[in-house]
Order: sequence, then C-alpha cells, then structure tokens
Amino acid sequence: MTSISLKLPTEYWSNFTVLQRDIDFLQNYLFETETPLTTQELTAVLVEECIRIEREIQRKEQLASGDFYLPQKSYRVGQKLIFPSLAMKKGTVQAVRPGNNPDLGSFEVITVQFEDGTTRLFAASLAEHKLNHPIEETFDPETDPQTILSLYGEEIAHKLDLALEADESLVRIAGAWFPKALLVDINAGHLNLAEAVLEMNSGEPMTTTMLMEQIELPRASNRKLTEFSMNYALQEDGRFDEVGPTGEVLWCLRRLEPEEVQHVPPVLRYFPIDYDRSLLNKQMLALEAQLDDELSETEQKPPKADEVTLTLTYPHWRAGTLPLSLRARPFFPTAIESPRIRFTLVDGKTGEKMPAWVVREYGYVSGLRKWYEKQKLIPGAYIIVRRSKTPGEVIVEAKTHRPNRDWVRTVLAGSDGGLVFALLKHEIACEYNERMAVVV
Repeated sequence: MTSISLKLPTEYWSNFTVLQRDIDFLQNYLFETETPLTTQELTAVLVEECIRIEREIQRKEQLASGDFYLPQKSYRVGQKLIFPSLAMKKGTVQAVRPGNNPDLGSFEVITVQFEDGTTRLFAASLAEHKLNHPIEETFDPETDPQTILSLYGEEIAHKLDLALEADESLVRIAGAWFPKALLVDINAGHLNLAEAVLEMNSGEPMTTTMLMEQIELPRASNRKLTEFSMNYALQEDGRFDEVGPTGEVLWCLRRLEPEEVQHVPPVLRYFPIDYDRSLLNKQMLALEAQLDDELSETEQKPPKADEVTLTLTYPHWRAGTLPLSLRARPFFPTAIESPRIRFTLVDGKTGEKMPAWVVREYGYVSGLRKWYEKQKLIPGAYIIVRRSKTPGEVIVEAKTHRPNRDWVRTVLAGSDGGLVFALLKHEIACEYNERMAVVV
C-alpha cells in the first residue's frame, strides 16, 4: 500500500503562536459541543485542528506539483507525476506506448524522466496491480497529537490561556471555558436560595450539584451547561467563594470563613522590600533554600518525597498556621483560580479530622490553632506532613512524647513592658529544633 509522509518542522510547535482564527475555531467548537472545556482540553482540540490544516495544506501543495501515480490510470506525454512508493519523487511522462504481455491483457507503458535526469518505465491503464490502492497517510511523531502534547503541551496551553483570557466573549469557571452568550439564566432568586442553603450548612462547603438540588433549579437538557452557568453566577456574586481544589468545585459563604482565612493574621503580614535578586550569590541562594521560607521567590522545583518535616516558627505558632513553603507545597491541595481552598487535616496518631484552609496567595495553611494547643507544641516544634490516600485530606503528626523538664530559651514580659530573654526550665512534650525553640 502506498503512503504519503507528511511532516512538520520541529520549530512549528516551539514557536507556536495562537492566532485569532484559532480562537474563532475554539469558540465554534464550544458552541457546537455545548460543553465547557479546560485549557488543557482545548489545547488538545487545537493541536488536532492545526495538524489537520497543515495536512491539508501539504496535500494541496503536493497535488499542485503533479498527480499521484497509480497503475490503473492512463497518462499523456508531458504530464507531471508524483510517485509515493518512491519517496515522493517527481517526474514527467516522456512517452506512452502499448504494453506487450499476454498474461496482463491490454495495458500501456509510460517512460518517466525524474528531476535528477534518470528515466524509468511504468505500467499504465493496468486494472490489477498492488499499487492500485487508496493512499494511506502516515505521519511521524511530530504530527502525532499525543507526542506533541507531551513535548509542547504545557507551553502551548500557557499561550492559549493568555489568548482566551483576552477574549471577553468567553468565561472561565474552575478552569473550564465557555461562551458567555450560551449561559443559562440564573436569577437573583436562585442566588438568594443558594445563600440560605449554605448558611444552613453551617459554613461547610457544598458542591454545585448539591446546591442545584437544594434550590430546585429547573432541569435542562444539558446538565453540564446548567452547572457551569450556576458556577458563573456564584462566582460573579461577592457573597460566595469557590474553595475547591483542582478538579473539584466547592462553594461556601465568604462571611462564614474563619477570620484568619479572610484576612492575613498580623504576625504573618509581609511588606515586600525591593531588591535585586541577581545579586544573590550561590551561598545566599543555598541559605535561602535551607531556610525554606514560604515567601521565598526561588524557582527551584519541590523535591519528591512521601513526607516532610517542618519546623514550627513563632509567627505560625501564634497564628495557628503552617507555612506553605517549597517543601510543604506538594502535600497540600492547590487550584487554578481559587485563592482559598478548603480541605481536611487528619491527626496521624489519633485519626482526628480538622477543617483547614490553604490560603494560596499568602502562602500559609490555616486551622491548626486548637491542635497546637492540644499537642502542647512550642515554637520550634517538629511537625510531620504526609500524603493521605483519601482525596481532600492531608495527614499531620507532631513529634510528641511524655512531658519532661528541659532548659529552653524563654521570653518574659518585664514590668516596664519590655521583653526579657532567659534560659529557664519548662515541661516540654515535643521534639524541637534547638535553634528555633522558644517558650513564650
């Protein structure tokens, strides 16, 4: 079976630019499918469309330079031909004469001169021949969608994301895009009912589906579109906050969120100081990595591990939070858009579950104050964070032991209101970092 090999240059994808025609195509695709899609899903659709367009362009260019040779066809002198079975070599018919082979019946023989000057003889007007088959298109890895997405998908998706954000006719909810013109109408009455339902749920987040069932939203033929429209209406209303991790949409009332989630605790507030990062030498960068501060601007990738041990610093001990540092970040849920994420912390020793929040913008995890008090932790205590097999849960464990008296740096308030530092004995019930430990 003959074949045509269509290839795209490697730089086609590395230098890929999202054009207006690409956005128009994706808009029409969303209109036709009536299904919201994520940037990654739209990237896959766009890659396949680009390949289709390039295949068609290359096919037309090939056909414009001549006809594909098939033994069953008849040819004339001067006709230009392309030979797929000879690696797409091109030639011109120089002569046509009758063939002479009783076993084959009536046929013709054509003389073809190729571009390199060589000539060869080929059969024509021959009904039975192994080359008389439809042309099968074969493509190299550079035109395979899965290969392209694995190599360039992240870069293309980033460029597409920027282009989609610039298009005011599209809206994004929980990472999925859809034309604003096709949204189902969600009125103020529906939103007021949603607020009442969430309030009755004592501040616990609810999925969009649960809310739709509770407020008895009219059923539509396209359930996904109705759900997307509901999500958009909730997002545009300041009373509601989307707090689900990537891949999950959860809603709660913003006013019922803990104070330390709505506002950064005073001890964690950071006021940026301008500096030239290029001036940091290797030793400084190494120290930065060792400190593992949640506000560091390091570009390093977090190390892969099943668990991580963190040192509880005074500001986080005081605020009842954990730092979302480079090493800790992979263990906690994240999101594409949601600045706050609701999840559950589980005590690794007792199995006790605690509601907690990831505050992505400011780099901390909230909801541990009572747990710190129960574990009798001090600033400088070691805390283990590990993954859970249950989605939406993170395991935390304090390195505790039976209380024993130990000499620890202590901060005392003087009679004049000043602070006094002293080395005093205290009952300590946890393992700690001696350089960071302090009793307040």
